[in-house]
Amino acid sequence: MRVAVEQIINGLTIGSFYALIALGYSMVYGILKLINFVHGDFFTLGSYLGYTILIFAAAFITAHFGLWGGIVCAMLVAALCLALTGLVVERIAYRPIYPAGRLPAVVSALGASIVLQNAIMVIWGPRYQAYPAPMIPNLHLLFFGINITLLQVVILVFSFVLMGILYYIIQKTLFGASVRAMALDRDTASLMGIDFNRVILFIFTLGPALGAVTGVMVGMYYRQISFTMGWNYGLKAFTATILGGIGNIPGAMFGGLLLGVLEMLGAAYISAAWKDVFVFIILILVLIFRPTGIFGETTAEKV
Repeated sequence: MRVAVEQIINGLTIGSFYALIALGYSMVYGILKLINFVHGDFFTLGSYLGYTILIFAAAFITAHFGLWGGIVCAMLVAALCLALTGLVVERIAYRPIYPAGRLPAVVSALGASIVLQNAIMVIWGPRYQAYPAPMIPNLHLLFFGINITLLQVVILVFSFVLMGILYYIIQKTLFGASVRAMALDRDTASLMGIDFNRVILFIFTLGPALGAVTGVMVGMYYRQISFTMGWNYGLKAFTATILGGIGNIPGAMFGGLLLGVLEMLGAAYISAAWKDVFVFIILILVLIFRPTGIFGETTAEKV
């Protein structure tokens, strides 16, 4: 029982990474019906920017802002840079071809992903990069015999706070209502006075910014980053999006957390080598019996 609980905690930690990345996929698909394949590379770029800040400015930042201030500073700088990067990618790769339909946009997204991944490789090199020694003390906490690290507690709390803030913005604010209306029917929402470009600005800044923050947390958690890791995490996050219900914000959150838990339980009780296979078997079963995902709703297709 203790091992199962610890694996669930590990799964929630990893699942929080998938969930935060999945939110970017879900928001873009909800508005544009586009699979934003470059989103995984936003996550990678954010991780590398956080690494650069912590390596070259760690002493200065921590001396002036303290330990936690240094971590927050790295996340904020990475998030800001990725928000600007997201806007640039949207303007160059997506906006000119909106009228052309979905297929050209998918091809453009793949092209942008290849360009960004290779740019990261050229700037930082093809080798793995190691995050600095743990900035958060490697303390192990015991709760009723269950082992959990302080870093896991920080990641889980911070991730749930971010997800809670985004959920509140989307579900409880007037601007969030305009985002949901645009996702439901873009033409009608535009006729009602909702600014499409403003909504696009929101999702292409917030999504990459969340990906950047997640990238820094992944670097701190695993201590190693690679220019290709965006593909793996992006695939898992996309799977989480489908699992929860693509285009559904709460579904993306739940799908990411569930995917992480299933992955860790599969690694513990079946085989670590088969953990990805186990996860995708679950996904296939969900798509067979619930094609719209766990929280997805069947909608009528306009013809």
